[in-house]
Amino acid sequence: MDKKLLRDLAHMKGQAFTIALVVAAGIGAFIAQISTYDSLNWSRQSYYETSRFAQVFADVKRAPKAAERQLVEVPGIADVETTVMFDVTLDIPEVAEPVIGRMIGLADSGQLRLNKLFLRQGRMIESGRGNEVLVSEAFAKARKLKPGDQLAAILNGKREQLRIVGVVLSPEYIFATRGGVLPDDKGFGIFWMDRERLASAFNMEGAFNHAVFRLAPGANEQAVIDALDRLLEPYGAFGAHGREDQISNKILSQEINQQKTMSTVFPTIFLAVAAFLLNVVLSRQVATQRSEIATLKAIGYSDTAIAAHYLKLVLFIVFLGIIMGCLIGALLGYKMTSLYTDFFHFPQLTYRVQPWIPLAASGISLIAALGGALKTMHGIMQLAPAEAMRPPSPTKFKRMLLECLGLANLLSPQSRMIIRNLERRPFRTLLTSFAIACAVAIIVSGTFWGDAIDFLVSVQFNAIERGDAQVVFAEPVNGRAQYEIAHLPGVLFTEAARSIPVRLRAGHLSYRTAVSGLPETAELHRVLDTHQQPVLLPIEGVLLTDRLATRLKVKPGEHIQLEVMEGNRIKRDVLVAGVVNDMFGLSAYMNFDTLNRLLGEGNTISTVSVSLDNSQLNQFNAQIKEIPKVATVTFKTTALQSFRETSAKNILVFTTIVTVFAAAIAIGVVYNSARIALAERAWELASLRVLGFTRHEVSALLLGELGIELLLAIPFGLWLGYLLSLLIVTLTHTETFAIPIIIESKTYAYAALTTLIAGIASALFVRHRIDQLDLVGVLKTRE
Repeated sequence: MDKKLLRDLAHMKGQAFTIALVVAAGIGAFIAQISTYDSLNWSRQSYYETSRFAQVFADVKRAPKAAERQLVEVPGIADVETTVMFDVTLDIPEVAEPVIGRMIGLADSGQLRLNKLFLRQGRMIESGRGNEVLVSEAFAKARKLKPGDQLAAILNGKREQLRIVGVVLSPEYIFATRGGVLPDDKGFGIFWMDRERLASAFNMEGAFNHAVFRLAPGANEQAVIDALDRLLEPYGAFGAHGREDQISNKILSQEINQQKTMSTVFPTIFLAVAAFLLNVVLSRQVATQRSEIATLKAIGYSDTAIAAHYLKLVLFIVFLGIIMGCLIGALLGYKMTSLYTDFFHFPQLTYRVQPWIPLAASGISLIAALGGALKTMHGIMQLAPAEAMRPPSPTKFKRMLLECLGLANLLSPQSRMIIRNLERRPFRTLLTSFAIACAVAIIVSGTFWGDAIDFLVSVQFNAIERGDAQVVFAEPVNGRAQYEIAHLPGVLFTEAARSIPVRLRAGHLSYRTAVSGLPETAELHRVLDTHQQPVLLPIEGVLLTDRLATRLKVKPGEHIQLEVMEGNRIKRDVLVAGVVNDMFGLSAYMNFDTLNRLLGEGNTISTVSVSLDNSQLNQFNAQIKEIPKVATVTFKTTALQSFRETSAKNILVFTTIVTVFAAAIAIGVVYNSARIALAERAWELASLRVLGFTRHEVSALLLGELGIELLLAIPFGLWLGYLLSLLIVTLTHTETFAIPIIIESKTYAYAALTTLIAGIASALFVRHRIDQLDLVGVLKTRE
């Protein structure tokens, strides 16, 4: 029996390999994605623990050092550390545009107790050397900075020359951003310098504006946050928040959760198709060996022994797939994990494959395969020897649908034979087409990300953010500052705005965000409705993004409470005037004048968006750096370029992986269907050859069926791909940005063409087998 098994495997080696390839694709996808998720999660937890990453964060306008004693006494707090932190404009040699730097104060020890720094290069700063700074590794790499280099920073209007002495990493800035969701390692850098020097520059001696906390075991985080808000409110608190709302950790956590979700979608499809293929191949293998099974039973082999023989066939194919899948999964997992180093910066992003991951993948594959073979095993045990020794009953033929409609004469005899055979086995035809459609759907759902991100960037940075740069002031200033910006070289148009941090409440639901006050007919920062049309800001009320309205469970016409998280902490009930579309973040918008009246501040602005003449960009950069009131300048092109460079590489790698896996499905399905059909109809095809049909005509009968199955599968697969893309986006929903379901025609064409090429390649292999058909040998059948 084992010799027979080896002969059977040698005879069907192509089929066995292609099925094993589909199994390997499922196992590889499972191992790669689960291990990548596990590696990210483990690296994060390890880094957080070794660096003593804080659990609660609080920012204030200005609080005295004496308040630290009160913070320590808050029930549930185990440790607290305060510092000063400011965003400033940097002037880097040979870099024309101003760059944003976040300056964080370090105590005399040169190290933090919480959120400890990890030294990559150089040394820590030394006490008494106020011009020494440490720089974040991501920014240093992007700007090619190293220990010993110098740069200038505008500290509260005064230009200071700083010298880099070390390159470090911080758990607070694994993903470095000023609040957005796009990484901008070229335009935003984190720096650490002597606290006393930084505090002196900003008149913050004996005070702090940033505090981080570690909680005691069993402490109630929300109770601690509420207590901190009450305690820090007199000092202009912006509201404390937990680790889950810390922007770097939030984006990292969302990416990890997305990876976890993806690890269940694609492997499920691959393993389901593999189970289908195993069932089809095994059932047809049994059908072609009816007489052999009958003979084995007649000479004394038990039903169990014969079923075990075919079970070994299944297990061999699955184990081959498991071996290949484990190797593929480990390699892909390592590659996928390394891609994350472009976005997330750990001291060591360690890739690991825990033993339970390949064991779980193997177990799932075996269960799926055995489940697919169960029906065939049952059929073998029920097959009586006398019945099996007789040829199977001839198939009952009937008039096909086209004949019933009187349209059969429109087709050639060969075409009628092809369609009649497909109609005779409709369930098999539909299953084969469905399996091929799964390959198409996988390619669509794996490649639409490029279309979606292109659309997202186009809408957000061309339709919404239409300005070339945004000037942010260190503190809210009088509206006259807009005219100062307008008179700078190269400025074509300006638009002022006011932004304030708020907490929005609707019943028991609340959310911390920012309200942006914009002119009624804003041009450089427009507000769009859900149909991408500009919205006029109402005189009264607030506009919420659709996702924020959903989170707060409010509709236009209802009221919510708006609590300002700075200054006098004003609380007002405001009308929800409408819902708008904003793909980044959960934000709110108000009329500029209405917001200033609510705050009681008059004509006050915090940012100015500008449209620039590129020919005078250098002059603009030179002068904007010298304005004391300006804290930072953000250029849209810089952020977009950095994002595109990183995302393009990741999308290309992911698309390639998905395409190869999907092609494996298409090849596995098409090749096995053709090979089995050839085995079943070999006598029929050989008879046609003897009767005078050419090789081309005989091949057309078999491959024509495959062609029709492919043509049925591709349109259905494209629709299925849209649904699968929708499912993935729904399962990986995040607060930071919304992925739109945008699939361009080129993506559909790419999926269809890739599947078609894989199918044609498989058909050509089968065509070669048809051409090599041994007419005499085939015709020597039991008939």
